[in-house]
Amino acid sequence: MMKHLIIYAHPSNQSFNHAILEKAIEASPHNVMVRNLYQLNFDPVLTWKEFTQTLSQQYVPDIAVEHQYWREADVITLIYPLWWMGFPAILKGYLDRVLSYDFAYCNGEPESIGLLTGKKMQQFVTIGNSNEKYERKGYLQAFDHTLGKGLFEFCGIDDVRMHYFGNVGLKETDYVAILQEVEQSCREILK
Repeated sequence: MMKHLIIYAHPSNQSFNHAILEKAIEASPHNVMVRNLYQLNFDPVLTWKEFTQTLSQQYVPDIAVEHQYWREADVITLIYPLWWMGFPAILKGYLDRVLSYDFAYCNGEPESIGLLTGKKMQQFVTIGNSNEKYERKGYLQAFDHTLGKGLFEFCGIDDVRMHYFGNVGLKETDYVAILQEVEQSCREILK
């Protein structure tokens, strides 16, 4: 039975991102763990002291807990709004702290070695503009390379599926279709 870790990064429980979270939980038959970063009041600041300690595998307690969730997970889902062409700050800081040396990667010859192998990832990203506009400008491809494959393949996750949901916030957006896509994606990746 697959274990599903969901990392949620939106400050409002009234948002459409929260509806995506609820649908992802509903589509996960068993073993789902949710890390709501705002609800946890997660500290996104990676201090120099913490960084240097990670180089000798000394992880602070809150990060050691997150490492355990990642170790146990077969599938990791990120749910977040795209803010200023990237992760919300709390999620960026979470990843800075959790994807630490000798946990997510280590040095190798001739390049770094990803340590999070055998896992799958999906990302549900809401954006205020249309997918077509971002596709035309080359942004979606850039996000695939940076927020998706570039970051997580570096850490050893070679099955990264990106889902962009555009025009969130507009009345004419088909929210039902988006939630159906979330459900279908969760059911497929959790097989």
